[in-house]
Amino acid sequence: MQTEQYNSKNDLTAIMVIFGGTGDLTHRKLMPALYNLVHDKLIPEHFAVVSIGRRDKTTEEYNDEIFEALQIYSRNKISESCWRKLRERIHYYQFDFTKQQGYEDLKIFLEELDKKMHTGGNRIYYLAVAPEYFETIVQGLHVSKLSQNAKGWNRLIIEKPFGKDLATARKLNDKLIEVFDEKSIYRIDHYLGKEMIQNIMVLRFCNSVFESLWSNKFIDNVQISLNEKHGVGSRGGYYENSGAMRDMVQNHILQILSLVAMEPPVNLKTDSIRTEKLKVIQAIEELTPEALRDHIVFGQYGKGMIDGALVPGYRQEEKVPPDSATETFAALKLYINNFRWAGTPFYIRTGKRLGAKSAEIVIQFKSLPNVLYFKDRHIQEPNLLVIRIQPHVGVFFQFNTKDFSSHHEIMPVKMEASHINDSLGNTPEAYERLLFDILRGDATLFSRWDEVEAAWMVADKIIAYREQKRFSFPNYAAGTMGPIRAFELLAKDGREWWNI
Repeated sequence: MQTEQYNSKNDLTAIMVIFGGTGDLTHRKLMPALYNLVHDKLIPEHFAVVSIGRRDKTTEEYNDEIFEALQIYSRNKISESCWRKLRERIHYYQFDFTKQQGYEDLKIFLEELDKKMHTGGNRIYYLAVAPEYFETIVQGLHVSKLSQNAKGWNRLIIEKPFGKDLATARKLNDKLIEVFDEKSIYRIDHYLGKEMIQNIMVLRFCNSVFESLWSNKFIDNVQISLNEKHGVGSRGGYYENSGAMRDMVQNHILQILSLVAMEPPVNLKTDSIRTEKLKVIQAIEELTPEALRDHIVFGQYGKGMIDGALVPGYRQEEKVPPDSATETFAALKLYINNFRWAGTPFYIRTGKRLGAKSAEIVIQFKSLPNVLYFKDRHIQEPNLLVIRIQPHVGVFFQFNTKDFSSHHEIMPVKMEASHINDSLGNTPEAYERLLFDILRGDATLFSRWDEVEAAWMVADKIIAYREQKRFSFPNYAAGTMGPIRAFELLAKDGREWWNI
């Protein structure tokens, strides 16, 4: 097993080896992120990319494909000078990563490239492939000793899903740590690279007006909504083995919840922050059979109207069985059993083919007695802190003031700070931040194994409940905001979902 040695002066120098170089993730996310890092002058001179694929093509042909992808997916316009700097660093390497001999040849190729580019033996192995190949590639790196380069550091990047349940996640992790040290494994969750997710800690710990109220004494409830208008499309085969719980809740949503609810870390070191996040997940109140019955809602979309067009139901999507019981929607009510949050509900919802696309966190503060004005004239709105993750990135605070156009009315007003404006420039994509952090050896925004394990312990119980119980699907039409029971989940508590 290799233990990573950090060298801050040389951290940014490396060869990035992408397994799955011809895949969708590489074209849509990784290469555009690398281009924009070049554009922002964050990629060092001594840096190279080796894209591995099975298809027979030259580096020139591969770069032509990448250039076309950049024109579609890059947040910055393509300039000849920036593209030339990236193109000169990209090398296409053909081999079948399921065959061991290919790794021996790859080792020779990387050693020669290392001498040419002066990258100091530092390697990033990015597994942009289907999960079933993770163990195969790691074993190939191990046998060929590509994971044991004594000259520099090695980092392994794993895309989700990290296992299908707790048992498979543990099995995969056992295989990884036989080859790579935990500090060298970066389990990537692109949601954690989004600007407003990173801003959660800043809002809390740099503003006493919020942190002093950040507890069950002053907060009525917390809502986390990740809503999508699109369906599964061509990903029906993947989604059928995933569902909303595995695709969104176990990773993205529980990570966001942990950032919202964590205690202040003792310092800003990576492990200090990740330890506080872990404590939140471990403190989620046990889901009893009664809680599973009353606090969990599953849904699956049927046909309906999206933006004026009729779209098919989930069971009519490509590679989806006509009697599928896979959930495309999940709503949960969770409690965190600690002194800060006991009794405060955390409402979670995520789904596909909903009526609006949004990702946001709503902190609803407790209401004051409605005594200043006659109740029959106006009921004051609660104070809200809304963190908008996408598509409109920003944060706003809602408070009450007098309606100066009337004699007795009060009205809610908003103070808003949008992240996307002319003065702040274009918003970096999540993968840009995450790739830059990988180069720097900063694992703060990546999941540590014990976080993943704790999240699976929560998710497994909910998934097992869904698999044991037969639901009447589909139970919401495309273009609506989910099943009726998702609204009843809050209504029985005297609350409602906020659609900001």
